[in-house]
Amino acid sequence: MKIKLIAIGKTAEPFIALGFNLYQQRIQKYTNFEYAEGVLPVATKKLPPDALKIKEGEWLLQQLTSSDLLCLLDESGKNFTSIQFANQLQNWQNRSIRTVIFAIGGAFGFSEAVYARANDQISLSKMTFSHQIIRIIFAEQLYRAYTILNNEPYHHA
Repeated sequence: MKIKLIAIGKTAEPFIALGFNLYQQRIQKYTNFEYAEGVLPVATKKLPPDALKIKEGEWLLQQLTSSDLLCLLDESGKNFTSIQFANQLQNWQNRSIRTVIFAIGGAFGFSEAVYARANDQISLSKMTFSHQIIRIIFAEQLYRAYTILNNEPYHHA
């Protein structure tokens, strides 16, 4: 199963890129993992939030194929423990899902069109995180999930 993380907006902080890259390399040991950032033209930043979400959503939806499973990282999504998340990944793999795309929205979240296309939504916390820092948090949890599935000690190290 291939996993792709799509994030709206560029990472501005070097420590975020460094931390994310560390986990990205670790995840590659377990699965084909890709990452894409959606950066819209500067003029779109002046749009009202709803119009900006629509533009971001259009870009995001263009990244998908009809067979991709789209899972939004969204504050209103399901909460999982790390073990439950690992089991969800295993479930998707058992169902022969070829590509799971996890999406991180922009500062204002997702458009209605993206919510309509989504197959699932996961919340990584009841707290709100920036759309930049969530990249590291998600990558760490994805790595943790694969170590759980492979009975490696990272989860309890």
